Amino acid sequence: MTFDPFDDFEERGYLRNLFGEKDPEIVRHLEHSSFVAGVDQAFAKLVQREHLTYGDVLDTHKTLFGDMYPWAGQDRAQTTPDRAVSKGSVIFAHPDDAKRAVEHALQMGQDKATMTAKPGEVMGYLAFGHPFLDGNGRTIMVVHAELAQRAGLSIDWAATNKADYLTALTREIDSPGKGHLDAYLKPFMRPGVGHDRLASHIASTQGLKGDTRQPLDANEVLGRFSDPAVQARYALQEQRRAQPSHSTTPTPATPASDAARGTVPAEKKAEMTEAEEKRFKELTSRFTRDSDRARERDNKNGNDRGGGRGGRGGGRH
Repeated sequence: MTFDPFDDFEERGYLRNLFGEKDPEIVRHLEHSSFVAGVDQAFAKLVQREHLTYGDVLDTHKTLFGDMYPWAGQDRAQTTPDRAVSKGSVIFAHPDDAKRAVEHALQMGQDKATMTAKPGEVMGYLAFGHPFLDGNGRTIMVVHAELAQRAGLSIDWAATNKADYLTALTREIDSPGKGHLDAYLKPFMRPGVGHDRLASHIASTQGLKGDTRQPLDANEVLGRFSDPAVQARYALQEQRRAQPSHSTTPTPATPASDAARGTVPAEKKAEMTEAEEKRFKELTSRFTRDSDRARERDNKNGNDRGGGRGGRGGGRH
């Protein structure tokens, strides 16, 4: 299924790209060409910034994909504020909360000691924010590389494995602060490569052009935030993310926190009928039970393996 949050794919092509293109292979080629053309300039801009802000992340996306999308540099709060977006089993931050998640990552990443110790946790918050409809992975990789360089390190992305990396990243998003992605990235941490080599360093990353066997970006529109089923999915993810961790950095609150407790957010309750509110609570209860059963199975499997280590090793972006 084509990712079509604007509901106009047939008329305007994939995500309203400036070429009106619909063919997945051509779109990926155009995206990659735009990225390659803009990556040097993106790093040149970032290196001039004494302190990185959310605005710098938006500008990085615009620099990388401004030749591809008319909305480049605009986050989901601007482009699709009423749509919930997921990728596989991962539900990304509410559009209104994407900025908060990314700013939390920037705050962590601009502390040298924290960035050195927890580069995976920083990446996890950047990825959870998922500010844009497309181009998130490449944008946050550029920003993360700049943060790492300032801390005196780099990630040898060319030596990682994309599938294993995504598995670790998914676990990091589901359970932030538990070290899933930090543990994966540790064997690939290297000294900083120097600002003059950052662009070529990133360009060597495997799979940067995307997988032509998968639908475009593999994103999915779950529905509108007024849908009780969507609220229930957010409740489940919020419950998972709220589990205690060993991290000393606080997890920023999200708009789904009311849903995680099985209650309807006040601003939504006024829009819902009694039947919709009842369905929301039923769905929340069901998803919570399913989550508890899955967690029990994971714990049992981990014990059967001698305690488990919470990851397969390997991984990339």
